[in-house]
Order: sequence, then C-alpha cells, then structure tokens
Amino acid sequence: MSTTFSAMVARENDGAVTLTPETVDESFLPDGTVTIRVTHSSVNYKDALAVTPKGGVVREYPIVPGIDLAGEVVSSDNHDFEPGDTVLAHGYDIGTGRHGGYAEFARVPAKYVVPLSHMTPHDAAAIGTAGFTAAMSVEALLDRGISPDDGPVLVTGASGGVGSTSVDLLAAAGFEVVASTGKPEAEELLLALGASRVIGRVPEDPEAKIRPLGKAEWAAAVDCVGGKTLAYVLSTLKYGGAVAASGLTGGAGLNTTVMPFILRGAGLLGIDSVQLDIETRRELWDRLNTELRPRHLDKLTHDVDIKDVTSVIDQVRQGRYTGRAVVRVSGGF
Repeated sequence: MSTTFSAMVARENDGAVTLTPETVDESFLPDGTVTIRVTHSSVNYKDALAVTPKGGVVREYPIVPGIDLAGEVVSSDNHDFEPGDTVLAHGYDIGTGRHGGYAEFARVPAKYVVPLSHMTPHDAAAIGTAGFTAAMSVEALLDRGISPDDGPVLVTGASGGVGSTSVDLLAAAGFEVVASTGKPEAEELLLALGASRVIGRVPEDPEAKIRPLGKAEWAAAVDCVGGKTLAYVLSTLKYGGAVAASGLTGGAGLNTTVMPFILRGAGLLGIDSVQLDIETRRELWDRLNTELRPRHLDKLTHDVDIKDVTSVIDQVRQGRYTGRAVVRVSGGF
C-alpha cells in the first residue's frame, strides 16, 4: 500500500466535532489481519451521529467514520483472503471504535470481512448497512409467518436508506406496501420502488395521545423511526401481526402498553445488524446478491465523491436525504 494516503478524520475539540481530509500513513491504521483498499463507502445515520457532538456512537476521537467499506484486499494474514479479492466489511466497531470507510485504506479483522463473489464494491456499498438491515427486517417478518395474503405492510421512515430498500424488497415479495414518509417529494420514488400508496408520517398528529389499541390496519410493519411512531404502529397491527424495528430517529423511548401483545398477539422483532455473527452475515449477503437483491438499486442510490461527504451527512442528520448515498473513496478526494 502507499506510504501515505488520504482520510476523512473526525476530531473533537471543545465540544465540537470536525470532519476534514488529512494525509496519514500506515501507522494510523488499527490492528487487523486484512488490509483493504477502499473504493466505496456510504452514508448512514450512524455516520451522522459519529460527527455529532454527544452523538453517542463513537468511543474515542479521532475516528475515520464510514460504517460501510468495500474494495480490494491488498494484504492479508488470513488464508481465506488474498490480495486482489473484492470484499465488504460493515458492522461491529467499524467507523465507531475503529477507523472506517472514509479513507483510502482500512484494516479489519478477517472475522469482519464478507467476500464479494459476483457483486461489485459499488453495489455492495449501495446496499450497505441500510440495505442489509432492510433485508434482515423483511426476513424476520417472513420467518414470523407473515404473507402477502395477510394484508398491507407499513414501512415508516420510508424515504430513508432502510425504509426505501424495505419497500423495494417487500414489493418484490408480493406484499401490498404502504410507505409512510414526511417528505412529499419522495412519493414518486416510493411508488416506483413498488409502494401501493404513500402516506404522511404516523401518527398524523404528533401531539396526539396513542390509544392502547387503535384500528387494526397492518398485517406487519418495518419501523425505521421508533418512539411515538413505533407505539402507534404497535397499536394498529392486525391480530397476529408483527413489526420489525430498527430505528430510533424518533426517540429511544417507547410509551406503550401490553395491550397489543396480549390482546392481538402482536410481535415486536428487534433488528440489529451490528453484532450479527459473521456466518449469518455472509449467508445473507449471498442472498442479497441473488434472490434478495433489491430490484431498483439504481433508483435508490446517488453517487458522491468523498470530498463532498460532509454535505450529505448534514442532510442525513437533518432528515432531508432520500435514498442511499454511495461514496466514491478511491479517486474521490
């Protein structure tokens, strides 16, 4: 690898966090067995938290954000990976406890690495943590026994990375998908991804008190928001319904009752893609390259150079970004 390379480094000073390009050398990389030339990364809400004062995800600064990284192996102490292999790594402490994908090189343990057999690094980053979380969510609902015959499935926060990919995957599986978003301008995209209809945020009145049991509307839901939205979704599930929950942009609190669980048999399925074991992670990525591959990846993604990533992060932090941002790292500085 090069003696020096470029990296976007987040540093904390006097309570403020700055993200700026720096020239660093190999000593900047953490311990690990696989060194990767990063060609692509992405922008997730967690990356925005990493550069937000008191964002709660970074263990210690300085840090290179980028919880997704994809590219080519340049060196490896593990026989499973050889120089030239195309690979992906995400989850665990990448971009929060060890340097992540916003640099030309990254080093991670082999147990973090997913081989990419027939998927390009660009497409792997386009799916990334958000698409992987969406796939986990859809799989959890299918494993629960939810089928298209049971009725409509609600997706909250549908214009975000997890939500938009969930709309695509659920529609491909034959479900009637209702997409909930606070961005009216995202309606055309969500309909193109397969949503049968697009509604505003739920509940409609953010100040309304959530009833213990509301009108039963949804066979299931993928909730990317949390907080009051999740409480509303739980109260409006049909009998035997379930919600796959992965988001907390609406808050970490959940003010609800046991009524949906004991009177409607509702299921609350927590989705975590961070600590998922590597064997299951690799198996699901194999499926994301085949039968689970999002049908409209080109509609979901926007390519940006790494030098422009701070403006995208600002939009994600403010809830103004729609879809997925694929970050071109190699040649993008």
